[in-house]
Amino acid sequence: MKKIAFNTLGCKVNQADTASMEVLFSTAGYVVVDFSDEADVYLINTCVVTNEGQRKSRQMINRVIRQHPKAIIVVTGCYPQTAFEEVANIAGVDVVVGNMDRQQIVGLVEKAIISKNSGVINGVKAFAGDDVFDDLSVGNVHERTRAFLKIQEGCNQFCTYCIIPYARGGLRSRSLEGISTEVTKLVGDGYREIVLIGIHLGCYGKEKGDVTLFDAVQTALNVDGVERLRLGSLESVEVEERLLELMAKDLRLCRHLHLPLQSGCDKILNLMHRPYNTEKFEQLISKIRQKIPDIAITTDVIVGFPGETEQDFDETMNFVKKIGFAKMHIFPYSKRCGTPAANFAGQLTEAEKALRVKQLGILDIEMQKAFMQSMIGKTVQVLFEQETDTGCIEGHSGNYQLVCCEGNASMVNKIAEVEIVGIKGKKLFGKIKNFIERGK
Repeated sequence: MKKIAFNTLGCKVNQADTASMEVLFSTAGYVVVDFSDEADVYLINTCVVTNEGQRKSRQMINRVIRQHPKAIIVVTGCYPQTAFEEVANIAGVDVVVGNMDRQQIVGLVEKAIISKNSGVINGVKAFAGDDVFDDLSVGNVHERTRAFLKIQEGCNQFCTYCIIPYARGGLRSRSLEGISTEVTKLVGDGYREIVLIGIHLGCYGKEKGDVTLFDAVQTALNVDGVERLRLGSLESVEVEERLLELMAKDLRLCRHLHLPLQSGCDKILNLMHRPYNTEKFEQLISKIRQKIPDIAITTDVIVGFPGETEQDFDETMNFVKKIGFAKMHIFPYSKRCGTPAANFAGQLTEAEKALRVKQLGILDIEMQKAFMQSMIGKTVQVLFEQETDTGCIEGHSGNYQLVCCEGNASMVNKIAEVEIVGIKGKKLFGKIKNFIERGK
């Protein structure tokens, strides 16, 4: 039996893609081993969201080639999709596959095993505009409690800093029937929380014209035994009213929304080609909190975008403070070759960007503490995920706060009602009131 090892760089969608490819190879009789073990085939699923991501992908490819010169080396994902020639010219690469038609990957590897050293096998397919979703079966993403189900692929937004539309192509969505099938499988495998993810999740079904993310969520919740359903990152302009109403009345739909802001300055949002302004964003947040008072809203912010002045950055600081996020993911702008923003005037120095990341980071800590403080005295449902080295058990609440309780490993993958009694560092500390039976 042939052995294959996988390495994944980048986002949760990449991790889900890798898990699906593991299923393909396992079904074909391969044994999946750890990436540090000896294998016949090594597959690297790459990332190019930043130049640094692409550099790390190339570095990993070269390292594996040096360490395992006799093995079949497969490179897949966003790097070969956007730079096929560059990847194919790396001496030692045997198979190159992009972000489409991954069903073919086992056959291409088998061909490479037979014809080793006879040239690179090209499995990269150009996007055609009428592409369909690769309906691959969900795999094990190596988490014991939470499963990630990819239901959407591609992006049509073309933000000026982002390479993803070129790497992932246009909008494609998993069918509602496919969602029901995969959710049923995950519930049967014992997962108590399922996370719906996609490259542009809020655009689920848009290319079909007759379904939306609400329909996908409702389909998943209709599967017998679903206990918790969580949503991945959404664009604010795509949050439907009926989705909020469902979240307000059905506790199984986790009360957490990740809504990327990227900038709190309208001038910069316009330069980024974002589909909203700060007024619209603030109005939406207000509406969400009116309907779901205990919701956690998290976000992404890019600082140091080309042309961002001190005044622009101050506007962002003031706006995020006004909104009061539960947590921010803060990134310095990274110039990405092939995107319009890479050629914009007013590029900031790395030192300027680092300083702004630090300043916003201080505000982020303050907002996190404020949100955590607001949870003291409340009772929440926690899905326990792991035992800590301090003799406690920890997991996440529905609104994605990390909660620690007295307990042990026997409580992993159990859901309990927990009263929040305090804060310990970056974690909430709670007392278990009672456990919730599976399926309840």
